[in-house]
Amino acid sequence: MDAALAFLSALPVQCYREASMAAEKITIPVDPQAARAYRGAAPEERQKMQALLAIWLKDLVAAKPATLRQIMDEVSRNARARGLTPDLLESLLKGA
Repeated sequence: MDAALAFLSALPVQCYREASMAAEKITIPVDPQAARAYRGAAPEERQKMQALLAIWLKDLVAAKPATLRQIMDEVSRNARARGLTPDLLESLLKGA
């Protein structure tokens, strides 16, 4: 989890502040491990996680209609540009 938090810490402060301003709550089902990781995170870390998800969702809906493959490629490029590495992704998926 430390690598994932390092990635989130690299987000500009403005990003997660914007995500928390005038926010609307939604519910998204996740696996138990992801839920535990979120619930166990410090408030600042939660804000960063929320900002990351908000950015991803905005990127996803802002794109012109595309195939799932094109969307996944774009999300992958954006994640790499923001510092997501294969090792960090693996860490996030394992919840380590």
